Amino acid sequence: MTRYLPVFIFFPVLLALSAGANALELTGNFTQGGLVIGQTQPGSRVKLDGEAVPVSDDGRFLLGFGRDAKAKSALAVTSPDGVRQTRSLKIKARVYREQRINGLPRRKVTPAPEDIARIAADNKIIVATRAGITRRAYYGSGFKWPVTGPISGVFGSLRILNGTPKNPHNGVDIAAPAGTVIVAPADGVVTVAQPDMFYTGKTVMLDHGYGLTSVYAHMSALLVRQGDVVAQGTPIGKVGRTGRVTGPHLHWGVTLMATHLDPQLLAGPMPE
Repeated sequence: MTRYLPVFIFFPVLLALSAGANALELTGNFTQGGLVIGQTQPGSRVKLDGEAVPVSDDGRFLLGFGRDAKAKSALAVTSPDGVRQTRSLKIKARVYREQRINGLPRRKVTPAPEDIARIAADNKIIVATRAGITRRAYYGSGFKWPVTGPISGVFGSLRILNGTPKNPHNGVDIAAPAGTVIVAPADGVVTVAQPDMFYTGKTVMLDHGYGLTSVYAHMSALLVRQGDVVAQGTPIGKVGRTGRVTGPHLHWGVTLMATHLDPQLLAGPMPE
C-alpha cells in the first residue's frame, strides 16, 4: 500500500527588478521544482544560464527550476534598444523524502527484452511533445487541480520500487476512485492521447504554450483526442490503474521543455 505523503506548498514571490521602459517582473516560486513567469519589454531577448528562453509578443516568458537546480541561476534580458540587464536568482533548496512502493508487476519494474522497443517508442512520443514550442500562452489561464483526493506521491521523492531504486518521482500522484473524471487544470492543446503506454497506460499530454506541457497517466478512459483545444475544467479522462500502478490514481506531471516541475506549486493547496 502506498503511504500518503505530506504536502509542501511554497507561496509565489513577485520581484520587480527594474523600472521604466525596461521594467522586468518575475512572479512564481524561486525554489527547486518551481515555475516563474517573467514580464519584460516586448521584443526583448532572454537567456537563463546562457540558454535562450522563448518570449511572447507581449514580453512574457517562462523559467523553470528542476528538482536539483543549483542555488543560483543567471538571468540576462536584452531590450530591443540593446540595454542588457543581468540578475542572479536565488533558488531555494528542498529536502526530498524516500518512498517505497511494493507489489508492482515485476515486468513493470524490470522490463523484459521485448518491452524495450515499446518503451523507446513511448519515450520518443513524449520527448517530441516536450520539444515543441507553441507560441500561444495557454498557461495564462492559471492552474487548478485536475482531480481532488489524498496526495499519495510527491514531486522529487526518491522511489524504491519492489526494493529496486529508481529515478526520482517527476510529478504528483492523487489517489481517487476509478472512474473519477479528470479535468484540464489549465487551457491547452491535446498533443498526446495514447491508449496503452508501457509505464503510464492510458495517457494524455497537454501543451500549455512556450514549452510548458503536462501529462496525465494511468487513466481508465480517454475523453479527448489529439489536436483538441481544451479550456481549464474540460474533462480529459477518468482515473484508472493502467500501466505501472498498485491502485487507482492519477499521476500528474508538468514540464518546461526538459525540466520537470512540481505541479503542487502551480495548483496551490488541495481543495477540501
